[in-house]
Amino acid sequence: MTFDQDFLIVARNLGLFFVAVFWIATAYWVFKDARRRIEDPWMVAMATVLGAIPPFIGPIIYMFFRPPEYLEDVRERELEIKAMEKRLALRDLHCPVCRAEVDPTFLVCPVCTTKLKQACVNCKQPLEALWQICPYCETRVETPATIDFGDTWETPRRRRAE
Repeated sequence: MTFDQDFLIVARNLGLFFVAVFWIATAYWVFKDARRRIEDPWMVAMATVLGAIPPFIGPIIYMFFRPPEYLEDVRERELEIKAMEKRLALRDLHCPVCRAEVDPTFLVCPVCTTKLKQACVNCKQPLEALWQICPYCETRVETPATIDFGDTWETPRRRRAE
């Protein structure tokens, strides 16, 4: 054998080795990615087989049909949604002025005396701001036509004139 033949044989064997290593690496990548995206072990195995059997085409096919997000991201998003729902449920349990904890049946904040809800004139139950009728005794809710702020408001012109 000559030097050229030996070089060609070594180059061919080295090329086949790198092709085999790359094929195994892509199959392993499909396996690791499928484990992060798919819960069912059988589906992970099928995705791995799909990524390994048609060499170099399987991972491309897998990339087209894999789930769009990781299982960890799905769980994190579900936890965030639960936390937001819990925060929204607790939102109405605090005074809007002093942030003290109040009961849903309170008419006035016990800390800062801010009026939280209006009382029904008939049964004295707390009413929501948008209610037109008391759901407890069917009495019409009287809403004030204007809001009286008292004499605490002064216009800037009056202050300058004094």
